[in-house]
Amino acid sequence: MKATIAVSGKGGAGKTTISAIIMRELIGRSPQAVLGVDADPNACLAMTLGVNVEGSISDLREKARSQDPSNAGIDRLTSFEYGLEQVLTEAKGFDLVTMGHPEGRSCYCAANNLLRKYLDKLALQYSFVVMDNEAGMEHLSRRTTNDIDLLCIVADPGPIGEITVKRISDLVKTLETRVNKVGVIWNRAEDVTELDGIVNLGAVPFDEQLRQVSMQGKSVFEVDKDSPAISAVREILNQNLDLE
Repeated sequence: MKATIAVSGKGGAGKTTISAIIMRELIGRSPQAVLGVDADPNACLAMTLGVNVEGSISDLREKARSQDPSNAGIDRLTSFEYGLEQVLTEAKGFDLVTMGHPEGRSCYCAANNLLRKYLDKLALQYSFVVMDNEAGMEHLSRRTTNDIDLLCIVADPGPIGEITVKRISDLVKTLETRVNKVGVIWNRAEDVTELDGIVNLGAVPFDEQLRQVSMQGKSVFEVDKDSPAISAVREILNQNLDLE
């Protein structure tokens, strides 16, 4: 099967770690590598996956924008298109592209249109695409990806987490990107919290080994495959993507 999974949530809820675990669990489920898209301006997905990135999409955009506009945009776009291929980080079992900051008010529209086409074309080469978003889902709202099969809202249990879930759920309804299923993953929780009109995907319990690995700056691949958090995410994927 093919699936695009987006992950969102407020800072500190653990969405980047959950995104990395999802990618880990999808590796080997198809002949193709898994594509990760770090769409959070506070880009940390690479570190959580244990890889280094050479640059981001926003770096390319700023470089293209700063070039001499007298070239009628041709050289700038050619440079930007070539650079897109260079910022794709390849690793064992997965590839990663880092978006960086959104385009902002002074958008370079030609480059952004090319970026949308590039990401859509790139995604077609993979069975699984996992996108780590900020809470505002800026890149999703600007339609920089294809339709989303599953949007996971990662939240801590408690009032703040519940408010975040409701706000993101409302925001999803305003997106032009089609989202087939939206649900909550309650992180560092033993059970789900029931909220009216909100689908629960499952709960991921506190995992001491995962915490230790994170504190040491290691990747999620250093965690045992049967650890509580890894096992919980695996079960969530099996139940919601029909992977078994």
